[in-house]
Amino acid sequence: MKRLELYVPKLEDYWYEKRCLEDPDTMSYNAGYDVSYYGYHYDTGCIDFPEERWKISFDKRVNENKYFAYLRDINNDEFIGYVNYHYSKGDNRYDCGIVIEGKHRGKGYSKEGLKLLVDEAFNNGVDALYDNFEIKRGNTLKVFESVGFKVVEEQTWKKFGEDVSGVLVCIKNEG
Repeated sequence: MKRLELYVPKLEDYWYEKRCLEDPDTMSYNAGYDVSYYGYHYDTGCIDFPEERWKISFDKRVNENKYFAYLRDINNDEFIGYVNYHYSKGDNRYDCGIVIEGKHRGKGYSKEGLKLLVDEAFNNGVDALYDNFEIKRGNTLKVFESVGFKVVEEQTWKKFGEDVSGVLVCIKNEG
């Protein structure tokens, strides 16, 4: 039974992305990396997203053809997370991501949201999607594999100064 739909947000809807990015529970997976995002908080993984930055982000997504959509529960018309994909010139591939708001995790939304994202990307001519994440992030690998992603590389990163093991996964458009 379909519970989710993709909703491409208008600028005035960016309050939801702000809520997610500034919530330590939602962004905990992102903590401890040496990255240079504007407003990134090393200790929590949160990213400041003040209203004056919304238009910059919105325009960048449009101008650089970056797909970004909220996941909306159609039963209660509530946003529960977001998905995205974009072309990475440095890696010569399309990278994707999914974030489920902390309070909605563990309810089975990830698999359906990821399927919606993959279908959207493939319908838009993308031939493959990639993502990478830590192995110890709960059921993340199981969810990606259940949608059809395959591990293509093992990776290691620094998190809070320590080595962590991760994987690069890929799904190809066979259609």
